[in-house]
Amino acid sequence: MVLVSAFSLAWFIVGVITGCALPKGAFFGLFGRRVRSRENGQVELYVGNLSYDMTEKEMVKAFEAYGRVIQGRIIQNRFNGKSKGYGFVEMADRQEALNAIRALNGKEIKGRRIVVNEAKSSARER
Repeated sequence: MVLVSAFSLAWFIVGVITGCALPKGAFFGLFGRRVRSRENGQVELYVGNLSYDMTEKEMVKAFEAYGRVIQGRIIQNRFNGKSKGYGFVEMADRQEALNAIRALNGKEIKGRRIVVNEAKSSARER
């Protein structure tokens, strides 16, 4: 924890000296979390417990019933290319995203009850 704080302080000092602003949200604790929402109203949703044979196209189609989808992606194992059973959907509007969460979280799709919520990222961006 001390190392992370020292590292953050070092970047702050570098920013002050060089006159560069640090990115918004640069000071999160070691276990800090933040909602991944865009400044223009777009919201990224986490979609978990997906069927391993679900395609990105099928996932996006399920969300399009609740609003405009910017993109959808299913995370794959980099070694064998198979689905890891979760993905992300980026929606254009916050209210539409909330409607999709309410409607789809816990819904059974392709034999599995999916989990849908706002995507969160750790303090260290992936």
